[in-house]
Amino acid sequence: MTTTKWAAVLAFALSAGLTLAGIVHAQHKILAIGTGDPGGVYFPLGGAIASVLSKALPDIHATVEVTGGSVDNLKLISTGQSELGFTMADAALDASKGQEKFKNNKIPLQALLVVYPNRMHVVTVEGTGINTLADLKGKRVSTGSPGGATEVMAFRVIEAAGLDKDKDMTRERLGAAESVNAIKDRKIDAFFWVGGIPTAAVTDLAATPGMKMKLIDHAEAVEKMNAKYGKLYTASKIKAGAYPGTDKDNAIAEVWNLIVTGDKMSNDDAYTIVKTLVEKKADIVAVHKEAESFSLNNQVQDRSPIPFHPGALKYFKEKGVGG
Repeated sequence: MTTTKWAAVLAFALSAGLTLAGIVHAQHKILAIGTGDPGGVYFPLGGAIASVLSKALPDIHATVEVTGGSVDNLKLISTGQSELGFTMADAALDASKGQEKFKNNKIPLQALLVVYPNRMHVVTVEGTGINTLADLKGKRVSTGSPGGATEVMAFRVIEAAGLDKDKDMTRERLGAAESVNAIKDRKIDAFFWVGGIPTAAVTDLAATPGMKMKLIDHAEAVEKMNAKYGKLYTASKIKAGAYPGTDKDNAIAEVWNLIVTGDKMSNDDAYTIVKTLVEKKADIVAVHKEAESFSLNNQVQDRSPIPFHPGALKYFKEKGVGG
């Protein structure tokens, strides 16, 4: 065979191979999952979920997006850049109504799974003079990153405490890991963080030599928050020992987390994803124990202001639980 013919055969083979590779690739659905701050809980849980879905479902390639949190995740869903996202229930409700941080951007959302309760942490260290919410007046306080829902809930806790977020404190907008670094460097006096237990960044602060972390009680804010924003919040506790050196329960406000999608996902895909996450829960718990809450008895509409996807409801009905 002449060199010219060899070249032609090779070119054809390469072309066919690339075409075949393209077909194989095209059969994989890319599933981007919006998570959050690497120092928080959404990020490691999102990684575990991506791994479980990619292994269990051969036609899906799941990827994790590092984001500012709930608000960013919901906006990524609205623009089609992510298919799934973690979100706090309060931010999801705002997005579905096109209000607050989603003004003029009403996002059609469907819940796939109620995942775990997010606990509000109001964090300081000894030496700041902060023992109650009222003591935040005149202090340097981080209320969370602009792309997360910590800021949404923090503003509501501050308001319920009778403080003005703009006038009564010097406010920063930092994520969990950034807040911890800032408090270690004495650049801020306290920070708000809404996350699972334990949150890696908070554990890091609690274990820092020469510093004594304190968690500020604020459960009394829940009644006023619910009166104004709807029954989204419940009074709860971060139990003693949840973080190094914490020797008493911390009375807090909490809100449920959801995994949501937009209005484009098929019933079959939603069914398969939810089924996989519930039935492969143990693999996700191995990465973070908050995944223990990925259970069927939490899949009740009262815990989500967003309606469940019909594909998710089909799975719940098969298992005898109610949506």
